Amino acid sequence: MVKFRDENQNSRRGKSGGAPHRPLNARVFLPGDPREAPLLEWLTSTLGRTAFDLAPAAADASFRRYFRISGLPDGVTRIVMDAPPPQEDCRPFVRIAAMMREAGLNAPRIFAMDLERGFLLLEDLGRETYLQALNETNADSLFLPALDALVKWQLASRPGELPAYDEAVLDREIQLFPDWYIAKHLGITPTPAQNETLQSQFALIKRRNLAQASVYVHRDYMPRNLMVSDSPPGVLDFQDALYGPISYDVACLFKDAFISWEEDRVLDWTIRYWEKAKQAGLPVPVDFATFFEDVEWMGLQRHLKVAGIFARINYRDGKPQYLADTPRFIGYIRAVAGRYDALAPLLYLLDQWESREAKVGYTF
Repeated sequence: MVKFRDENQNSRRGKSGGAPHRPLNARVFLPGDPREAPLLEWLTSTLGRTAFDLAPAAADASFRRYFRISGLPDGVTRIVMDAPPPQEDCRPFVRIAAMMREAGLNAPRIFAMDLERGFLLLEDLGRETYLQALNETNADSLFLPALDALVKWQLASRPGELPAYDEAVLDREIQLFPDWYIAKHLGITPTPAQNETLQSQFALIKRRNLAQASVYVHRDYMPRNLMVSDSPPGVLDFQDALYGPISYDVACLFKDAFISWEEDRVLDWTIRYWEKAKQAGLPVPVDFATFFEDVEWMGLQRHLKVAGIFARINYRDGKPQYLADTPRFIGYIRAVAGRYDALAPLLYLLDQWESREAKVGYTF
């Protein structure tokens, strides 16, 4: 008989060193969940037994769910991914997991799969994410192995293996900001002049990012998707990987949705990555100042996108908990826009839409 257990797993929000917040829903399945019966039937058949424990293991902003399986004869645990078609497709996960393992990363092994129904039986990479573990004391010891793993992933890059992170993708992502954050969340319809200014700023951001060298991009290389391990950190949630700007994953890692760091630490870690990448022969700019600007402009695009996504998953998907982190992203956006003269129009628009007075600051 399948046993269900409560396994609350907390996500950390707020500044580094803060206390955990937001426990996951401890219920394994809601009444009438159409995925419950086929998932349990598949697990029973795949595991060759009817007795095991099932508990929530993780939740994210997509339709995917993860459950931890325990109570197996050898004492090991497994993770089952439930990715309901047609909203999700397991095939990219399977392919990219193999690519990552070939590159030397600690991505989960896949023991069984039903791609048509959206079920994967995975290696359990641990119970503690970087997001849960990080604090002021251990951040260096955790981030440095994560940078080593990122360099390995980028060194494996080959054109044509993954879809391109091209202008069409960048444009589709950045438009989430006016469509969902401005129009839906703030309830504002930009004037024609405001929209023209915003689109001009978006074009500038996209040009800057497309000028960077391209490598494999995880796209969500952030503490929530890295698992604490004695070996290289476990890497998860990579199914949306693309071939694109080399600074993207660095911006993800240090300008995260759920945890913030002082700028001097971000600068130090970014220098460490740049040194590792340069030594490994990756195509980073020769001058660090140029690379750091690349990270900021790439991060700006991501933060505009995520602000839109967090609004969308609230109003469209009924997941309101992510909106609490929107001010963090607006803070990231405003900090970068305030540092560069070319982005002054973007900051002015934000001041107008958020009813703030423009402030004088240092620019580059």
